[in-house]
Amino acid sequence: MPPSEDELLAHLMAHDIQPTRQRREIARVLFARPQHLSADDVLRLVNADGPRASKATVYNTLGLFARKGLIREVIVDPTRVFYDPNTREHHHFYNVDTGRLEDIDADACAVQGLPQPPEGTVAEGVDIIIRVRNA
Repeated sequence: MPPSEDELLAHLMAHDIQPTRQRREIARVLFARPQHLSADDVLRLVNADGPRASKATVYNTLGLFARKGLIREVIVDPTRVFYDPNTREHHHFYNVDTGRLEDIDADACAVQGLPQPPEGTVAEGVDIIIRVRNA
């Protein structure tokens, strides 16, 4: 069930994001259901009933949401970036034929033997993307 307007507002404010009308519209699209959307998908959906946000506004807002931890940015290759409202630890299947991204529960993948990070840094996380194609 999609979040209510009050829930979206609270979610934005909890991440220290000023809830402008356009940011609320973009958040409404992202959190409508479990999904992985590209910036162009978000732009198309936000403007489906008429212009509400420019391409620059959508890209800037998605970047802000990702920096603030509201969404995850999933880079499947240099030309394909998805925005994922599921910020819990998890991984992905990426179908190179269809362009579809699907969640994998974090417990389904065991990562062992990671090297020590470079001096002065700490590991922030591990993202696994398993690329598949249609049989």
